[in-house]
Amino acid sequence: MEFKIAVIPGDGIGVDVTREAVRALDQIAGVYGHTFRYEKRLVGGCCIDAFGTPIQEETLKICESCDAILFGAAGGPKWDHLPRKDRPESGLAALRRTFNLFCNLRPAKIYEDLKDNSPLKAEVVNKGVDLMLIRDLTGGIYFGEKGTRQGKYGVEGYDVECYSAFEVERVARRAFEIARTRRGSVTSIDKSNALESSRMWRETVTRVHDADYPDVELTHLLVDKAAMELACNPSRFDVMLTTSIFGDILSDEAGVTTGSVGMLASAAINDKNFGLYEPIHGTAPDIAGKGIANPLAAIGAVGMMLDIAFGLKEESAAVDRAINAVLHDGYRTPDIYRDAPGQIRSTTEEMGVQTAARITK
Repeated sequence: MEFKIAVIPGDGIGVDVTREAVRALDQIAGVYGHTFRYEKRLVGGCCIDAFGTPIQEETLKICESCDAILFGAAGGPKWDHLPRKDRPESGLAALRRTFNLFCNLRPAKIYEDLKDNSPLKAEVVNKGVDLMLIRDLTGGIYFGEKGTRQGKYGVEGYDVECYSAFEVERVARRAFEIARTRRGSVTSIDKSNALESSRMWRETVTRVHDADYPDVELTHLLVDKAAMELACNPSRFDVMLTTSIFGDILSDEAGVTTGSVGMLASAAINDKNFGLYEPIHGTAPDIAGKGIANPLAAIGAVGMMLDIAFGLKEESAAVDRAINAVLHDGYRTPDIYRDAPGQIRSTTEEMGVQTAARITK
């Protein structure tokens, strides 16, 4: 089979890890007989430096002709002085907005050979962590009305949290459908004891569940209780469904339980399963180009792409097996290295090469 992929490394370590993600794709192509054609583009700070804008219109048109987008990371202190609309992150926002990438999938699981890296107690970790956090990505407080004004005590900054029933329903349906392919449980997270938007969120999720997904177990949790449960009893979660701002925070907390954010992949998809696949770790400009970034999140994003965008479940499973195998064989980038017997301190490239080599049928 042949697929066209927009490859956008972006800034910082996005460049380092995307290179290894493409290496994994090339290995998949060789092992399984597929053809991947790459359209390489600049988005983010690198695009500002080259063209004076965080994203070019031509890039959006090229992405529209592709089957999926592989993204690295965007941003860095170099461009923080720019107005918000001109910063590197607005290039990523333009991709999300143009392709209506409303559903953000952030899996978090602890690999057997990284259990000792988790900050959780052994008795908690041994119960297992394997969850999928699903958050709305295009609504809520990040995208609502915002600004500054004169208030009772002087200048105020404000951001409005607002959701339509339509926005909640479409992401809820994704959560229930994904739960059906996993362990059949959804925990919807809100702050309905304090926020009107959350009360509407809870009512809408319940309505969708009762009407169309009664076979899926539905539980509601307040966000503060959910945060405590993630730290004390993460094994209770299968699929977590929540808003943009709550999901932003909880997904990072879930990630820390796995031992390193360098292990966490994500996908942002629309109603046609077109999507953008990326690691969640950001640009980390302090280590960019030093060959020490962990590429496994980016390689994991490739696995998600193969499954969700292309329907290549066997190939996706091969990527996950390779990640398991390279960890089992002791390879570790600095973020997961513990100077323990059998561990091999590895560069970004070495980890990428070793992982790709373990992609087999």
